[in-house]
Amino acid sequence: MYSKGLWALALSISLVNAFKDTSPFFLFSTSELQTSSPDLVSAKRLSEIVTPELTKCTSDTYVIVSQPGVEAADFRDRQSVPHLRIKMLGKDKSVRSSLAVQDVLGKYRADELSRLIQERCDAGHLRIDASTGSFAIAEDSNPRVINVDFPPLPSGPSRSEKLLENDIFLASMLDLLSSKRYTVIYTTSPPDTSTQHTEPADSQPYEMDSLFQAHLHTDLKRDLSHHKRAADSNVTLPDGPLFERYQFFNPGLFMGLVVGVILLSILYVGITGVASLQVSYAAFDKEMGPAAHKKQA
Repeated sequence: MYSKGLWALALSISLVNAFKDTSPFFLFSTSELQTSSPDLVSAKRLSEIVTPELTKCTSDTYVIVSQPGVEAADFRDRQSVPHLRIKMLGKDKSVRSSLAVQDVLGKYRADELSRLIQERCDAGHLRIDASTGSFAIAEDSNPRVINVDFPPLPSGPSRSEKLLENDIFLASMLDLLSSKRYTVIYTTSPPDTSTQHTEPADSQPYEMDSLFQAHLHTDLKRDLSHHKRAADSNVTLPDGPLFERYQFFNPGLFMGLVVGVILLSILYVGITGVASLQVSYAAFDKEMGPAAHKKQA
């Protein structure tokens, strides 16, 4: 009787766990890039979206950041990545385009993108191990790709402090670039099961919407006098499956569906239990005969 209810509960739990294997993605550039993506997309599909723009070689320096062991919740605190927020929210006037994706399913292949840009743009290559805490960038007028590898974030309340150190490291490196025509591709990967952490008690209010929606307002920083509105021209839908082109669920709707499945499962178990009760019709018949007269006496 309880098997169907337990199966429905297990299904809802598996759906919630599916979103734990995602991590955010950020991109900003001093060049104008025409990129857009839904908030939930696979790593393969995201690569298909951004790679054509990056291989146009509009920048002199491409900085590909690899930050493993993070999730969207790590960016809730506005103090954890202040320099990244400045770039993504349009407060840096030199940044002309940006893209933020809240949930990327799978691991984005940063090394493969690095090799592709080197081939297409005839660029040099430099790899920086951020765990050493130091770096050296020689002045070079030729295009180049810089891979910055950060170590995984530790578990516990120190995650925000480490993320802040990485943010300062990246900002310092960008300030030392000889050319101000650069593009930063900030890739991440979700934490391992063994390194799952609990949220610190003094975490700041949730402010992810403004950070991840910043790319929707990049048109305010561009000169639109030479461009027509999309409504006045033919719009070509992006390629790819339907569920990767559009976002059909938001967090509120998804949580409501999960709670609804759980409540319906409990209701089903209760109704099934009540319906299974069996009472003999003879239990409501009045007793007759000598035995009934003896009870009355």
